[in-house]
Amino acid sequence: MSGWQDRAKRALDIAGASVGLALSAPVMGVAALLVRREDKGPALFRQERVGLHGAPFDVLKLRTMIVDAASQGAGFAVSDGDARITKIGSFLRRTSIDELPQFWNVLVGDMSLVGPRPTLQYQVEQYSDRQRLRLDVKPGLTGWAQIHGRASLPWNERIELDVWYVEHRTFWLDLEIMFRTVGLLFSGSGTYKGEAGGWQPGDGSGA
Repeated sequence: MSGWQDRAKRALDIAGASVGLALSAPVMGVAALLVRREDKGPALFRQERVGLHGAPFDVLKLRTMIVDAASQGAGFAVSDGDARITKIGSFLRRTSIDELPQFWNVLVGDMSLVGPRPTLQYQVEQYSDRQRLRLDVKPGLTGWAQIHGRASLPWNERIELDVWYVEHRTFWLDLEIMFRTVGLLFSGSGTYKGEAGGWQPGDGSGA
């Protein structure tokens, strides 16, 4: 991106996140009450992720799984029909409502509206040199990989799509990704990793 495009991207992030928070506040409020009502656990879920140039930050989500889900079952991997997903959580994941709190991450500058999805430190530690290019931009609410299959894609393929974005990104490409994301929100496609998708140990090694 050229200088003006970087500035325009940040301006769009601030404007989009501000409007997003304002418009989604009632939805998040109702969703939070439903999450709390189902199992009395916390409505908001925080998890440390890796951001720009490897800097850690706490990503925010509405909780969609049972408390301490990461220490049970398949750990961080989530598949369609996962028993750890709550009833309301299934709906929130399918509609991506669980991701709405990340507008705050965008507003404060940890994330962007468009960029690679933020990943966990132990996954980043297995990146090849090329895959580490994924960290040259801020993580995003949506990205090039998200509009080409999301979590239904094999992990290495998702990373390669993200690296392609890093190498070719422009302000206009960001706008295209945002528009195409809107259609995916209504279809719910790619929410779960499926049979071939998702991270598996060793996938980040570049082998």
